[in-house]
Amino acid sequence: MVENQVQVKLKSGLQARQAALFVQEANRYKSEVYLQKDEKKVNAKSIMGIMSLAIAKGTVVTLMADGDDADKAVTSLSSLIEKED
Repeated sequence: MVENQVQVKLKSGLQARQAALFVQEANRYKSEVYLQKDEKKVNAKSIMGIMSLAIAKGTVVTLMADGDDADKAVTSLSSLIEKED
């Protein structure tokens, strides 16, 4: 399993539109992908799961992926939420 801790730098955090883009990107990978905030871990391919975390700008989250393209998934998704908009 590949893991990476990242700080969300998106102005609106990972809410609504940004969450939808994040889930869309996560679904491009075959690996199982998870996002964890504090003790709550959700499937990163689920919009409802991502929205339930209520991730605001500045929040530190952990991205996890397990599978053939886990490295690519974590790298891509990390850069998506670390970029400032």
